[in-house]
Amino acid sequence: MITGALVAIATPMRDDGSIDYDCYQKLIDWQVSEGADAIVSMGTSGESPTVSFEEHTAVVKAAVEAVAGRVPVIAGTGANSTAEAIRLTREALEVGAQYSLQVVPYYNKPTQEGLFQHFSAVAREGGLPVILYNVPGRTGRDMTNDTVLRLAEVPGIVGLKDATGDLARAEALLAALPKDKDFALYSGNDDSALALVLAGGQGVISVTANVAPKLMHEMVEAALKGDIATARAINNRLLPLHKELFCESNPIPVKWALNRMGKIPAGIRLPLTWLTPAGQKKVEAALASAGLI
Repeated sequence: MITGALVAIATPMRDDGSIDYDCYQKLIDWQVSEGADAIVSMGTSGESPTVSFEEHTAVVKAAVEAVAGRVPVIAGTGANSTAEAIRLTREALEVGAQYSLQVVPYYNKPTQEGLFQHFSAVAREGGLPVILYNVPGRTGRDMTNDTVLRLAEVPGIVGLKDATGDLARAEALLAALPKDKDFALYSGNDDSALALVLAGGQGVISVTANVAPKLMHEMVEAALKGDIATARAINNRLLPLHKELFCESNPIPVKWALNRMGKIPAGIRLPLTWLTPAGQKKVEAALASAGLI
């Protein structure tokens, strides 16, 4: 089971939208050296909806090469087609990823039974341990705790990234999981990550960690050790970032922030656009407040 601050890493792109693989590997090396507990490649923050199948696997491969075995690599290989999710997962396995992050299928709105069968098939046929990802604000379909509990019994399904922001619901899930069950619960929201870890979760799959990997690692580590005062002090320092990195659709603000820090070029793919001047002022202030610029 992975614990800590797992970075949902952005994918560097040049002005023309092409992927900058050299920059990507340098960014990952910095992340790992700063304490990132795992690299999540090709998630929402990685602009997975706008890369081709070939690029998707190439980016995951580049992440595996850059990490060089130092921390786990989790490949975002979800799709709203079960067959495509299985294909992407198998390809991620072939290039060396250790886990798969599987988002709830979006747009086609499957039933809870459909979700159960979809994720069961990916776990059975994809070849990688599966971390479920529930983000109803993006997918249009919410996965209930009852469905998660059913899926937790499926071999190969090892955790959940909960981006509902509903702490009471997360606590209910933790209470309902069998005590001997090796099933991890990660926050999918930076602003509620500390609360979820203190409630019994294992960490966060983090956007903020893109720009503050060391601080996010230290915050979660302190919380897991029961050092609540230290964890809260770090979290308070990062609160403006937790907010402003979502002032526009993720990953628009975090890509601008990484560019402002000199980590990546100023590239993004349509239909996403570069951060507006108003957004830039907000993110600039948040970076300064955290002592990152």
